[in-house]
Parts: sequence; structure tokens; C-alpha cells
Amino acid sequence: MPFEVLDSLSIPGNPEKQNEDAFACADNAAVVMDGATGVGDQLLPGKSDAAWVSQFGVRRLLAHIKQGETAQGAVKAALSDTQSSFIGLARRPPAETYEKPFASMMFVVESADGFDALWYGDCAALVKRQGEPVIVIGEAFDKRAQEAARVAKLAAKIGIAPAAAANREEFLPALRKARNYVNTVEGAYLFGPDIIAADHVAMKRVHAPKGTIVLLATDGFLAAASDYGLYDAEGLVQAAQEKGLQAIGAEIRALEDSDPTGERFARFKKSDDTTAILLKVG
Repeated sequence: MPFEVLDSLSIPGNPEKQNEDAFACADNAAVVMDGATGVGDQLLPGKSDAAWVSQFGVRRLLAHIKQGETAQGAVKAALSDTQSSFIGLARRPPAETYEKPFASMMFVVESADGFDALWYGDCAALVKRQGEPVIVIGEAFDKRAQEAARVAKLAAKIGIAPAAAANREEFLPALRKARNYVNTVEGAYLFGPDIIAADHVAMKRVHAPKGTIVLLATDGFLAAASDYGLYDAEGLVQAAQEKGLQAIGAEIRALEDSDPTGERFARFKKSDDTTAILLKVG
């Protein structure tokens, strides 16, 4: 059952900075990635290591699917490609894990009766089968609540507003400590230059008959429901179909503009990169 792309959106959190999200689509697969903003020295050519890993990752995933790999095989092969390319391109080996580029991911590949969903981190797939409630694939909503609580706690400890631009240096020690646990048993597994993550990708086979709507999104888009209360999951999918993704993106930015320092909605930065793809199973 091929995918039909109904709409797509990818906008930077800050128009003056690199968008570190990426997405790609094919007839039988689609993927969104959210590069984790770097917390150390940049090691790769270009504007952003996080943008590199997300852009490289989506290209390699779909390349391997087009070559006939299974969904899980494509993830493993793309991770191997990423590890090899990072080693070849980096100006020096990373001193600690926090210097490596990582990304969250939601990757869907058609199967006999729907699709396989594979993911890392806090990207998600919202699935609307005809006549049924929306189901959420991934842990994005739970992770966002944990992230907001973490930001609020750190901000209170330091005595500053959560999303103020000047906060970056204040947060770095805590961010680096957490990033050092990525792709270890003590932390979360993410897409990046670590082939070990292939054995820890989350997977689910989703029954999706013809006409099923699938919304793939990074956390910056999901914030409309997970953080800001503009919609619930059901309403977000409905709005995506009726209003379009651009309109929802504008609503997200308007709310963030009304709370620039994160006093109402605790977060590390005023606005996050925001990416979504709206698909229909054909």
C-alpha cells in the first residue's frame, strides 16, 4: 500500500539559524528526523553537525529502502553509513559522546497490511484509521512532559527564565552530562554515528488499510498538542487535514511569540525546528 503525500512542512525555530530537522518521502516509505542541537564544538563541515546527521540520515534511509532493504536493515545500513562518514569528515575524534551529532527519528515503511514504524527519541507518527480514534506511535508525548519538567527544574535552580536566549551557557553542563549517556544502557538510543544503536531501534507493525491518514512529526510540531494544548492528538490530525500544516506551524509560532521566555510553557529555546509530513495510505 503506497503512501500519498498530502502536505509537508519544515521551518526553522530561528529564521537566522540552520534548520536541523529533515524529512524525505518515497512511494513506500517516509521519514522525519530532528537533529539534536549541538552542545560542543562543531566537528563537521557546514553550518551544523545536527543538520548534517538529520539530512544525511534521511537520504541514506530511503536510499537503502530503494535498494530493497527491509526497514530494520535500512536503519542498520544507514547508521553504518553515518558512522563511516562522520569518522571521515570530522576534523578530530570527539573527546566525549556529547560532541557527536544525534537525531530523533520516525521512519515508516509499507508492509503487507499497513506499515512498519521504527523510531528513536521524540518524533512520532499519529495514525487515523477511518472510523477509529487516532493512535500515537512513539513516546513523544511522554518525553515532552519530562523535558518540560526538566527545563523548569534547571531554570529554577539557576534562577533564570527557561527559554531566555542568554541561558545557553548556564544549561550546557547539564546538557552535556545528559548527552554523554546517549546510546548507552543508562541513556536513550538515538540515530547517529554509532552502529550500536541499530540493535535498539523501537519498532511497531501498524495495521493501516487504504485511506488511513498518517502524520509524521518532530517534537517542534507535536508541541501544538504535547506542550501547548492547542489540540489533542485527534484534533491535530483533523486540523492537519482541514487547515494544512502551514497554518498549524503559524499557530505554534504565534503562541511561542506570546511566551518568548518560556514562563508559561517551559522549554530550552523560544521556538524549535518544526517538521511534519501528512500521508495517506493508498
